[in-house]
Amino acid sequence: MKIDTVILDWAGTTVVFGCFAPVNVFLTIFEDAGVSVSLEEARKPMGMLKINHIRTMLEMPRVSEEWKKVYGRAFSDGDVQALYGQFESKLMASLATYTDPIPHVLDMVQQIKLAGIQIVSTTGYTDSMMDVVTSQAAIKGYKPDFLVTANQVGNIGRPYPYMIFRNMEKLGTKSTKQVIKVGDTTSDIHEVLNAGVWAVGVIIGSSEMGII
Repeated sequence: MKIDTVILDWAGTTVVFGCFAPVNVFLTIFEDAGVSVSLEEARKPMGMLKINHIRTMLEMPRVSEEWKKVYGRAFSDGDVQALYGQFESKLMASLATYTDPIPHVLDMVQQIKLAGIQIVSTTGYTDSMMDVVTSQAAIKGYKPDFLVTANQVGNIGRPYPYMIFRNMEKLGTKSTKQVIKVGDTTSDIHEVLNAGVWAVGVIIGSSEMGII
């Protein structure tokens, strides 16, 4: 069956080499809270909806224990919300500067479109974050045909497959066998496995590569 849909992730896959925009903010908000986290801990949940990323970091045994030492109690949902509020504010202040297409992406997209294949996208960013990213990326030459965020599927992002399915619904794609999803994080791959589409993992420019 012929591939007719390619779904691309954003940060670390098509824009923002190394995913440094969100990673730097995750490190900052935990530092401001008095809880030290490592670069590896900040990167491990990459690709998830950002509030879920923060919750996942807080659930890590070492980070959870560190939080208890600092605050004398386990973290709460209120703590998650407070950290996310700080994350969103700090990210939005710098996001426009982190929208450069990764090398060779524009050439790749052109070749895919010349082959008659539709290019759409999913992301771990919210609608408001993507308003900034998409407008700036378009100025720099990158504009996929469609975008789905977790906000558009009941805030149920990766590793759930619903953003992929919404893209398929929009394009009228008949079969998961006609779809390739490209991403740079384990969350992307879990999303792919749950959707039953083809997977392509990105190394160069990825969040994982950004550790080095």
